Amino acid sequence: MYSPASAKSAVEKAGASAVKIAIDTWCLGAHARNHGVYVYALNLLAHFREIAPRHQVEITPYVSSAMENDANRFEAAPGFNPRQTGLLKFSRLWRFGGACSLTTVQGADLVFSPHCTSLYAGGLPPAVVTLHDLIPVVMPWGSRRITATLRFCLWWAATFSRAVITDSQFSKQDLVNVYGLPQEKVSVVHLAYDQERFNASPPDAGLLQTLRHRFRGSRPYIFHHGVIKPNKNLKRLVEAYRLLLARNRNLEFDLVLAGPCGWEYEEVVAAANEDFGSQGSVVLTGALKDDDLSVLLKGASLCVVPSLYEGFCIPMVEAMACGVPTIASNSSCLPEISGGVLKYFDPRSIDEMAVCMEEVLESSHLRNELSERGRLRAADFSWRRCAEETLAILAQCAREGRRK
Repeated sequence: MYSPASAKSAVEKAGASAVKIAIDTWCLGAHARNHGVYVYALNLLAHFREIAPRHQVEITPYVSSAMENDANRFEAAPGFNPRQTGLLKFSRLWRFGGACSLTTVQGADLVFSPHCTSLYAGGLPPAVVTLHDLIPVVMPWGSRRITATLRFCLWWAATFSRAVITDSQFSKQDLVNVYGLPQEKVSVVHLAYDQERFNASPPDAGLLQTLRHRFRGSRPYIFHHGVIKPNKNLKRLVEAYRLLLARNRNLEFDLVLAGPCGWEYEEVVAAANEDFGSQGSVVLTGALKDDDLSVLLKGASLCVVPSLYEGFCIPMVEAMACGVPTIASNSSCLPEISGGVLKYFDPRSIDEMAVCMEEVLESSHLRNELSERGRLRAADFSWRRCAEETLAILAQCAREGRRK
């Protein structure tokens, strides 16, 4: 199993002999923007570029000027050498054999994939893959064909990778239970958030007013941000919001759902478009620029995270970092990642969700407490730390492969 001490020892013994680590950048294509895997891969590459020399590795991210892929933005640096390949623009060819063949031919010691969408045979070179969660295994994930494909990719990566990285202890245990993986094959590295945008500084008042005007909002608001898809449990959130307003006529709040529609979102949109009376309405913003998102988040009275299943949940940590009072479901990794400092509810109980929202909205003391505790917990997460721990794992696996 990975440990910082053993990784440091491996680096020291390797001396000046840099191992070559190829990076699969398929999830940095335009198709993945607004998704967590994109944010993860982009931040790792940015920090890998800075820290590669200290780890005695040569990082080779695959790039293609023939396609819209944000790996193209990174210039070469010591220990960081992007490599052009025309294969990357052929999505299916790349994912189902092209990436594996190219990496083998070019002689990398290891290939790292930030997501399970490309298949690596596990031989030459060995692969390390991040499996963020098992959502496609435990619940529907788009069409039956897409769900079956993702389940196959998850199984393949779990089975044939030299090592697996995941986002939480909860996800690690899922991987061990579902695929029978040995504990030592799976390492937990927590994700992080953009500390420059998501922090406790007050929002720009002018921009917040402009955004509220754009979305025709005049009331205080409850907030959720993220792609609208089944595991987010947003239909129940809308129903709990309706129950909240019906029970307490003194509350006047809008519910803002910020984020693009992913799949199986029709019921959420239909519920959001119903009449909620004079006390509030549901606002669907669609995809937002990061700066706009952070301003709207900071202006919220309450953030609700009702997910049925998450592997980490960056939006929850962003809300906590901004000092927004946050409540979350008691399912999957959410209590673990939030450190148990929030107020929790059963995500399948509309009544319990509504009661939890009401308790926080009616108590300034509780809001202040949640704000402070959440902000302190969020400070534990950084992309720099995530990149350092990830690269240490990759370097150790690559050197172990050389010795074999």
